[in-house]
Amino acid sequence: MVASISTIAFEGLNVRPVNLQVLLSSGLPRFIIVGLPDKALSESRERVQGALLAMGLTLPAKKITVNLSPADLLKEGSHFDLAIALGLLTAMDFLPAEQMQNYICLGELSLDGGILPVSGVLPAARYAISQNKTIICPSASGHEAAWLGDNHPIIAADNLLQLMNHLKGEITLPRPQAEIFDDAGKHADFRDVKGQEQAKRALEVVASGGHHLLMIGPPGSGKSMLAQRLPSILPPLSGTEALDVAIIHSISGLISKNTIAKTRPFRAPHHTASVAALAGGGSRAKPGEISLAHHGVLFMDEFPEFPRQALEALRQPIETGETMIARVNAHLTYPSRFQLLAAMNPCRCGYLGDESRECKQAPECGFKYQSKISGPIFDRIDIHISVPEIPAIDLTLPAPAESSADIAKRVFRTREIQQHRFKKLNSKLACNAHAEGELLEKITVLQSAEQQFLIDAANKLRLSARGYHRVLKVARTLADMTATEQIAKLHLAEALNYRYVVFRD
Repeated sequence: MVASISTIAFEGLNVRPVNLQVLLSSGLPRFIIVGLPDKALSESRERVQGALLAMGLTLPAKKITVNLSPADLLKEGSHFDLAIALGLLTAMDFLPAEQMQNYICLGELSLDGGILPVSGVLPAARYAISQNKTIICPSASGHEAAWLGDNHPIIAADNLLQLMNHLKGEITLPRPQAEIFDDAGKHADFRDVKGQEQAKRALEVVASGGHHLLMIGPPGSGKSMLAQRLPSILPPLSGTEALDVAIIHSISGLISKNTIAKTRPFRAPHHTASVAALAGGGSRAKPGEISLAHHGVLFMDEFPEFPRQALEALRQPIETGETMIARVNAHLTYPSRFQLLAAMNPCRCGYLGDESRECKQAPECGFKYQSKISGPIFDRIDIHISVPEIPAIDLTLPAPAESSADIAKRVFRTREIQQHRFKKLNSKLACNAHAEGELLEKITVLQSAEQQFLIDAANKLRLSARGYHRVLKVARTLADMTATEQIAKLHLAEALNYRYVVFRD
């Protein structure tokens, strides 16, 4: 008898159906898994056998062949354990074969029969819904499947014996419930920041329009402190955005507390991160930090200290909002619509321009240090600001009266203006930074005087075409912050000031 069970494999964020077949045949007792399994899947034999022994069952003294179709698709991970066990139980007549056609299952087994959590339950549940089937998953991961709504069936069990009794109708397992984690108060508050009013203004502009930001200043000037507070003024994720983020984190095994978060991701990789860690890849082509920051913030402190190849990997995602990974055995695309927040010192010693402390090699040390970042990367960052050293007298001042909540209200109002405008133009964009081409032209119409002012400034500052358009986007955001439909010279001047900052004194 050949028993068939439906399960899935992952190609990036895409789900590929896998038909798992179990055949018991005469011959020397053997347990074979075919269909291009990886090492973790090949070891399923021992886990499945141990789980069945924990239930008081032993494998029949026959040749056991487990085939995973399509055979040319690489099968990776331990989530096939549960499907193999259910296939064996069906082939041994412990479960009805007809009923098992209605399920898609995934889960890892322990030797005592427990069903352990696995990555990717959320996209697997979404695929099961599209196929009008019931998903079978670990109890610890059941909340992920429940996020998709209350109208689809879910079977989430703690162990194999419990699951088998449910499938035979002897017990009824409760349906897991979705949980929303409101972590709005976990980020640090802008009330802690004393001084740096220009930097706080720039961060409000960044949050309002979804722009990229580069901060440059000496050590201890508060660059990291400011960056860590940006998430506290960003608007919460919409339902669609939260689901997009949760799917990426589910595939990466980063779902915590079985809850879906409403605040935007904040990823801060160390400057020793490799290209694969930042852009994604590795043996299983997993998402990198760029994709894990989707709909959120990617903070890169000590920007020039990142490997050159890792920095250049930012080029495509910044422009397209996607990261494409090409490997011999995988060609994948991950969504990567993030806000880049970078911080750096002006030179290696950090005190370029400070005559009392800068090294004897200035200004050459500054040129050499800043040249680690290529011109195309600088050109892709909308706003550049200097973050000067804080005078000691500023540190003795009382805490600012304005909190992150106050700034967040203004940011939310500005985002609402943008969303209303894009909706009228039949666009699904959420903020000005994402507008391109004809759409950008429609939302940044200038009067003749303002147009000539921008042309003159662009020629004087030798802005590239990309730089010109990014100035327009920032100016559009500045106008929206004052609820002004027409972009004025004042908005263009401030946007140009952010665009052109002299770092080398």
